[in-house]
Amino acid sequence: MIKIFKNIFFVTILAASVSAAAQTTSSSPYSQFGLGDLKGSLLPQTRGMGGISMGIRKPGVYDNINMANPASYSTLSLTAFEVGASMDLRSLSKAGVTGKSQFNSTLSHINFGIPVNRTSAISFGLVPYSDLGYQFKNTGVLDTNDVEYVYGGEGGVSKAYAGYGFKIGKNLSLGFNIGYLFGSLKENRSIDFLDSKQEGGYDVTTLNSRTQFQHSIGGFSFDIGLQYEANISDKTKLILGYASNTGNKINSRNDIVTTRYRRNLKGDDQGVIDSTYYLKGGKTKINMPLTHTVGFAFENNNSWLFGADVSYGKWSDYSEGSVNGGLNNSLGVAVGGQVTPDASSINNYWKLVDYRLGMKYDRTFINIGGNDIKQYGLTFGFGFPLPSSRSSFYRINLSTEIGKRGTEKNNLVSDKYVNVHLGFTLNDKWFQKTYIE
Repeated sequence: MIKIFKNIFFVTILAASVSAAAQTTSSSPYSQFGLGDLKGSLLPQTRGMGGISMGIRKPGVYDNINMANPASYSTLSLTAFEVGASMDLRSLSKAGVTGKSQFNSTLSHINFGIPVNRTSAISFGLVPYSDLGYQFKNTGVLDTNDVEYVYGGEGGVSKAYAGYGFKIGKNLSLGFNIGYLFGSLKENRSIDFLDSKQEGGYDVTTLNSRTQFQHSIGGFSFDIGLQYEANISDKTKLILGYASNTGNKINSRNDIVTTRYRRNLKGDDQGVIDSTYYLKGGKTKINMPLTHTVGFAFENNNSWLFGADVSYGKWSDYSEGSVNGGLNNSLGVAVGGQVTPDASSINNYWKLVDYRLGMKYDRTFINIGGNDIKQYGLTFGFGFPLPSSRSSFYRINLSTEIGKRGTEKNNLVSDKYVNVHLGFTLNDKWFQKTYIE
């Protein structure tokens, strides 16, 4: 039986990897700001609890990797391996009109956590940092001609990281992550001249214009974290946590090309006629903001957990070269928890399951025409244990977030979404020496 589950486990990893390579991972017009939609360094275990992470160390009987607060690595007693995929279903509406729903999926994370000794551990892996994906158009008039302005973008930024967490005394833990951000963001801006004299057609005598931007991103990031544990009673403890990204500059290599092209009366692109502008390898520095997150968690002996986080990002400092990004400072609140009816149950499987619930609110860094773009989400999730051996433990983690970003008021766009995150956790004694006392 164990071999069967192991085979399923690794086949799923391969299938998720193959499917992720061909998928677009975002379809929201709000992803055009900054580096795109920020994904957060969270696994399904914490996403199901509203995204709380500052006070999370070992929620339940399994070792988990909490990259959002590297101080949590110090609690790892077994090697932890995490891999997962995510799915996104999204619909956009404006002025009472709802567009067609968009579905995207991708491999979401691969992480390792390895104990160094009884009070410290390292972690490393690959996680998504941001996604870019949007397509929209507006009509207007240019020099008495009817035109259609078309905007599009795709791509994303990933984060490879390595971190270390360790205990100082009985109650205090410190940790840090060194990460490398890399990826490519592509954006297109087109002006299509419409033929108002021909129904549904385009004027083939007019040259349309398209400017394509490609930004190749690369640079280091640095996160620090701390946690303090205090026993409230024999069974209950309070964990206080804090983490910060110290702010840094990353590199962006920019290629820009402007071309002219024609369309036929059906609207099909007839190919590039010529190029009017070309810039290759222009280099700029992107100034990333300083962020802070503080939170707590109450935990009761593998039975229940409750916590909350507050986060703040100084995104008004975000700039690309000498140009300020025009973003606002962000503020987020997350509340959530987990209940395990009986972690030692033998006869009732459903008492072994972790049940998670949470909610979140974000005043994002986006402001359009004086209107803050806010995001609300309700989350829930489960941790399903799988048959295990004496030293190996397996679990499937599933979380769902139902949310909304933006509003239809003031001619804005309402972005309604359902995110599903699936993860596999393996605990084993890889890389560890056996001690005999």
